[in-house]
Amino acid sequence: MNELTKEATEQTREMSESELRDRIVQLAFDGDRDRFELFVATAREALPSDVRVVLRGSAVIGARWEDGAPFDADGPGSSDIDLTLVGGDVLKLWSEDAFYIPKLHTAPLNDDTQDKCPSLVPLRRELSRIARRPVNIQATSSFVQYVRDVLFDQPYYTIIEGEKEKEPEATAAPRREPPAPEARA
Repeated sequence: MNELTKEATEQTREMSESELRDRIVQLAFDGDRDRFELFVATAREALPSDVRVVLRGSAVIGARWEDGAPFDADGPGSSDIDLTLVGGDVLKLWSEDAFYIPKLHTAPLNDDTQDKCPSLVPLRRELSRIARRPVNIQATSSFVQYVRDVLFDQPYYTIIEGEKEKEPEATAAPRREPPAPEARA
């Protein structure tokens, strides 16, 4: 991580949720909150309810990870939106050869990798249309998401908090009493 990216990351960590959302709306949606809300609603409608959806990358920190260049440094609409799907069964949608970490973390779905997760191509196209810029979608496990946040210091913004799957109630096995010592005759 270069100094510009490190500084942008530190500033992002100091922002409140509403400040961060406002920055994302300003950067990635040209300040149009309605388009942002439509983007979120479209993702919510298309994805299983147990999937958490987070935004990552330059739309969140305001700078490219590689070189610290500002969002849209190459002109309007030149920066993409990185969407990560966390949890649920979404990892099963990707082909076996689409993983950076087998069964835990996929490569992004984009124009060049449409065959890696065909079922999400229509959603990706619609989100790109709404955002008026490319949208990349990848899936990851909760563990990898945690590692990226804490160990690699890669901030994110949750746009959809997936419903938690109800944990089955634990039922205790009946307690078994130890056998009584046999009476000695």
